[in-house]
Parts: sequence; C-alpha cells; structure tokens
Amino acid sequence: MSKKTTNLDRRQFFKTSAFALGSLAIVGAGAGYLKSNKKNEIPTTNFLRPPGAIDEDIFIAECIKCGLCVQICPIQAIKLADIDSGLDYGTPYIEVREQACDFSCDSLQCVETCPTAVLNFLQFKRVGEEAIEKYDKEMQGKQMSKDYNPFKVQIIAMKEHVEMGMAKLNQDTCLAYQSKGYEGKVREVGFKGVNRSPYTNERKATPVVDKEYKEDICDICIKECPIGEKAIIMEEIQDAHGKKVKRPKVLDGCTGCGVCVMVCPTEKPSIIVEPVKA
Repeated sequence: MSKKTTNLDRRQFFKTSAFALGSLAIVGAGAGYLKSNKKNEIPTTNFLRPPGAIDEDIFIAECIKCGLCVQICPIQAIKLADIDSGLDYGTPYIEVREQACDFSCDSLQCVETCPTAVLNFLQFKRVGEEAIEKYDKEMQGKQMSKDYNPFKVQIIAMKEHVEMGMAKLNQDTCLAYQSKGYEGKVREVGFKGVNRSPYTNERKATPVVDKEYKEDICDICIKECPIGEKAIIMEEIQDAHGKKVKRPKVLDGCTGCGVCVMVCPTEKPSIIVEPVKA
C-alpha cells in the first residue's frame, strides 16, 4: 500500500471517528438532559393518545417514534411529544383544543399504519367485520337497499369502538347550563383547526373559523359530535325552579375524540377530555 493511500485511509479514519464521537456526545447530552430534569424522570400521564393505543407503559416502551401516524393523518391532528416530555419524547399525542380527531379519514389510518401495533388495529378490524356480519344477518330475507355499502357499516362500528378518553363538562362555565345561547364563530381569527361537520353533512373537513352558529341554547358540542347521540345528547331536566330545561349530557359512548372541546365557544373550553389509560 502506498504512503499516499495510507495517509488518506488514516485521514478518513479520524474523520469517521470524530463524527462518531460527536454523535455519541449529542446522544449523551440528550440522555443527560432527561436524567437531570427530575420532573421528566417519569412519563407524562395526561397525553391523549391516538385511537387504539395500548397500555401506556408498553406504549412508551414499544413506540419507535417513527411518525407514520403523524404523516398519514389527513387533518394533522397527531403531534409528537417534545424533548421536555421526558420518557414520552417522540411519542404521538393529540391536543384536541388545537385539532381534534374528527374521524374524517373514515378508516382510522393512523392505527392501520402503525408498524409496531402500539396503536392496535386488530380490535377495530374485528368489530368492523362483526358489524357487517350482523347487518347481513338482519337483512336476510329483506330487500337490500340500493345504497347499501358494507364499508359504511364497518367504519361506523370502528369509530364507535374508539376509547381515547371521556369528555367532562364544567357546569359552572357551560353556556347551556346558564341557559345561554350562542351566535357567531366559535374560535378566534387565525385558528387553524378543521372538522367535518355531521349536522351539515360535509364531505370533508373544513376550517372551524368558517362556521357560524345561532343557537337559542348552546348545543354546538352536540351538533358537531362525529359519534352522535351515543356519545352526547341534550337531556331534558328540571331546574331549581321546576322548569323543564335542556342540558348537555356525556354518555358512555363518548370516544374522547375532542371535537366538542375544539368547537366549544367559551374562551376556556367548558368541556375537556380526560385520557383513558388502557
């Protein structure tokens, strides 16, 4: 081997070694940061995970932070946790006040694309297939509707099976609980969130700031819920004076999608979603 070649090899070796050492230093610094920041020594417990998330401890350990769920979400509802989130760093979550999961993908794409199944799609596949079988049995001997679409039956069952969290009302600030209505737009100028409105039968998600309301008693959370009356209703009750009034009531069918939070018109939302931990 010539002296020139030897020098080149040696130079390349040092370059490679320096790069490797630099990379290790960066990784070490990141690990040191997480370790020194005591508040981050345990996982954050209040992240709302995307649909199908498995047990939180296993989720954090097995999620490879690939970001495929983020990339495939058509409304960009999913984010990846920042480095100051401790052990949750790089894992997916949804901030529903900014952008809720409105199910407008109609197929739970984030779950289906997860390569490690920390977003478990098998459960949704099963309930979807069972829904189609049940519907077909019910329709035996009957004339099948011309617009029968098994895919619609399947996606409804899949969406209703989601358990991300449970919505909770703040009766002290909820406009309906104060017998107040609402007129106008629900979010500030420049708000970027979108949703596919079920009560106007939108075909795709549109900006929330483009929608205007005129409600005698505010029921926007009910109108915009993608799950419908299985998740939230206006219930008729008697007030303190014996008068019959209607108030929102969250039911067990709530999926925690957070659309109600995103469209709540009070400055601080009068409804929140508490994450459900598997």
